[in-house]
Amino acid sequence: MRRDASPPAPPEAGSSARTAHPPFTSSAGRLIGLDLARGLAILGMYAAHVGPEPSVGGPLGWVMEAARGRSATLFALLAGFTLVILTGRPEPRTGRAGRQAVGRVLIRSAILIALGYVLTALDTDVDVILSFYGLLFILALPLYRLRAGTLAAIAASAALVMPLVWYLLLAAVEHGSWADAVIAHDPLARITDSEGLVELFITGEYPVLTWLPFIIAGMAVAKLDLKRPGVPAKIALSGGALAVLGYGGSWLALHLVPGAQVAVSAATDGGPAASAWWSDAVSEDPTVGVPAWLLVAAPHSQTTWSILGSTGVALVVLAACLIATARSARLRWLAAPVIAVGSIALTAYVGHIIAIKALGVYELPDSAALPVLICFVVAAMLLALAWTRAFQRGPLEYMMHAATRPALLIK
Repeated sequence: MRRDASPPAPPEAGSSARTAHPPFTSSAGRLIGLDLARGLAILGMYAAHVGPEPSVGGPLGWVMEAARGRSATLFALLAGFTLVILTGRPEPRTGRAGRQAVGRVLIRSAILIALGYVLTALDTDVDVILSFYGLLFILALPLYRLRAGTLAAIAASAALVMPLVWYLLLAAVEHGSWADAVIAHDPLARITDSEGLVELFITGEYPVLTWLPFIIAGMAVAKLDLKRPGVPAKIALSGGALAVLGYGGSWLALHLVPGAQVAVSAATDGGPAASAWWSDAVSEDPTVGVPAWLLVAAPHSQTTWSILGSTGVALVVLAACLIATARSARLRWLAAPVIAVGSIALTAYVGHIIAIKALGVYELPDSAALPVLICFVVAAMLLALAWTRAFQRGPLEYMMHAATRPALLIK
């Protein structure tokens, strides 16, 4: 983001004046399109947490439905991009610099895990992603030196295999007692008064087994030369193909496999199985013991179809942000408030959860939810825009940067 006192005026139509820095980046060296995508992910999670229910119908209901789950997966994919930035882009850091980068990532991960549990202790209705996010960083870190093609292959393999592994483990947790023994001996579970590692890997809202493909896919994208002509367009086409494969494949499976819709509907107490190929309506409680569940693509369903579809949407959004901000100075000016939110994403995310707790924003009727959502979005954009005009990083981003500095002592 620029650090001058006010947003730059939009350029005159047809202006051919050259900018002082490439259109993909700001004067501070940030990828503007990445910040725009991250800002959209944050505001999308606002919509999921305080916005109206999709049942309001119409365009508003569709937007609320689109934000559910997909904002979090976009956030996770961008986390993979961030991991590569932290460890060296375009070339991974090696030697002492590489060890220091790994150390900074590990410190960052530990802070995110701790911060996630602190926010969870506030007891809001929000399923906090940060603890899972921190563990995902740790699990994906050994892959940071791999090339884009190798990372894409690993992400695809994980998307195919991990949902089945997760499903079998979830069934074992619910139908056995071994998980209780693991939890009883898990220090993390005792310290946080949670299910600890069992929750992070299997029973939580963002189980790392099925969310790992998102962060690895983001790492693969970060390895590409995004300034090379045609690369963002290829990312968009690949994302579109994945979205069609994921959601289309789920739709076909639910309609062609005999009894699939009946089984899913019965397992979710009569939920609308006909829309389970894209809607969040049946995804609150993934159902074990019903193999037909693996055919749905609803957000948070943790299935292969869901991962493919959500990854595709995330790639399309990211590519669109990169292309739009690179080609249009006017759009960069108009989108400056959202870009500002994305540039201080951790502060914006944590801040909205604290605000939900402080204001008591719980289970609002739709008539009140939309005004509250608008207030949250406007406040976040204005505060972020004002802050980034004076400071390079957000408050929590400054704290995170300072906390990871001891890694520079690594030899």
